[in-house]
Amino acid sequence: MTDAGRADGTGKVGTEGVDTGDVGTGGVGTGADGGGIAPLDRRVFAVAGVVFAVLMALSTRYGFHRDELYFLDSARHLQASYVDQPVLAPLLARLSLSLFGVSEAGLRLWPALAAAGTVVVGGLTAREFGGARRAQFLAAIATGTMPVLLSSGHVANTTSYEVLAWAAIALTVTRIGRTGDTRWWLAAGALVGIGAEFNHLAAIFGAVLLAVALLGPARRTVADRRLLAGAAIAVLLVLPDLWWQARHDWAMFEMTRALNAEHGGPGNIITWIVGQLSMSCLVMTLLWVAGLRFLWRSGRPLWRCLATTYAVLFVLFAVTTGAQVYYLGGLYVCLLAAGAVGLDDWLHSRPERLRALLAGTAVSATLSAVIVLPVLPSSGVAWTYGISATSGETLGWPQLVDTVGQVWNGLPAGQRANAVIFAADYSEAGAINELGRSAGLPTAAGAQNTNWWWGAGNPDATTVVAVAPGPEHAPGYTAHLRRYFRHVRVAATLSSPGGVHNIESGGHVYICTGPRRPWGAMWPELRNYA
Repeated sequence: MTDAGRADGTGKVGTEGVDTGDVGTGGVGTGADGGGIAPLDRRVFAVAGVVFAVLMALSTRYGFHRDELYFLDSARHLQASYVDQPVLAPLLARLSLSLFGVSEAGLRLWPALAAAGTVVVGGLTAREFGGARRAQFLAAIATGTMPVLLSSGHVANTTSYEVLAWAAIALTVTRIGRTGDTRWWLAAGALVGIGAEFNHLAAIFGAVLLAVALLGPARRTVADRRLLAGAAIAVLLVLPDLWWQARHDWAMFEMTRALNAEHGGPGNIITWIVGQLSMSCLVMTLLWVAGLRFLWRSGRPLWRCLATTYAVLFVLFAVTTGAQVYYLGGLYVCLLAAGAVGLDDWLHSRPERLRALLAGTAVSATLSAVIVLPVLPSSGVAWTYGISATSGETLGWPQLVDTVGQVWNGLPAGQRANAVIFAADYSEAGAINELGRSAGLPTAAGAQNTNWWWGAGNPDATTVVAVAPGPEHAPGYTAHLRRYFRHVRVAATLSSPGGVHNIESGGHVYICTGPRRPWGAMWPELRNYA
């Protein structure tokens, strides 16, 4: 078996039947690194450009997502890590604040670039699997139409960077498996470390992949000192995160337990399984299932490790965090690329097969875009919330800030001088701090996740204006506040525009007076990891 070329109908890599005269219609070119591979199809960059253009064109519609408000708040409190994510995403948010101010388009530039980069990685991965230009182009289309890619590319949290990191790690491993060049383990280790500084899931991916490689047949061909050096690089890159966690009671583990309790368990296993069908366009399920088969039958131990790693993580996440269906999103880029190569001959032997696949992808991608991107008028997105909360959680924040501002400014000046605003949810604190600054609102203290570590504000406050989400997300909150204050009254009720029943719908703004203990003394009991 050579390092060359294209995938035949059985999923094996070989050079038989290659039309070297026309790489644009299925032939392969000749590479200098261990075998012939096709040149990269420039249409891959065109697909990436379209994805980037669409995301940026829609970047200013609706408003900030609830996570983005938290990340902007985190950007103003730069530190080595946070309760619920490492430092690099807040660092990019800080860069956006410096370059563009509080701007949706400026903040969302980075996830849009990450999404476009992921499309290019998809094409490159197909190339490493021996795919000709047409297989690379199909892999780029499959990647660029993934709902998880489009959704995450519109929101500047950690997901878009995580998807790119996973895809890039898999690309590097694929190259090692094709060429046997173990120097690429250094790059893989760096990618794991950088990815883990965006989202801890990249470290889990790297650890499982390392274990699978060392415990299986791949150990004989790819395990050497460079693999250990790559692992060392990954560990060195995450040391700042570990240092911060050690100084903050290893908050990420308590946070993980809270997330697993909320999203895991047997009741969410079916949600996880069904949710994997939404990671790509539905018809592209054919492609990534074929990709698993291609990897397993490739005859290359390290490529088989990718399939095994997928299986291990599929089970792990199904049991622990089943409702978080996007956790494996980045690995589907590799599987789609493998499927594009594995099914290349089958698709092109009957042109109607390819036409049907692309037509189905166009329909599915259009529907997905309507659900996960701000395509519709904001008044028409209520029905999408039960399928994807992305758009619904970008609505209502200016109204919330206005409501809090009315309550705050309605306090007598003397009372306001000794009052604080307290938010039960990190998005509420972020909205008040980022959108309310120009309206003269003070910095809000928050109880959730890293907000709690930033303190209670005035520890001697005698009046607290408390903001809480709707009863589905903060049940019994009035009774909760009465444990700490003698007088609690509802001053305003929150609502979302367009009839969207999001997290804030039905929430309240409270005026709390008569503290049973000093506000600062209550603060340790208010922490909430969720």
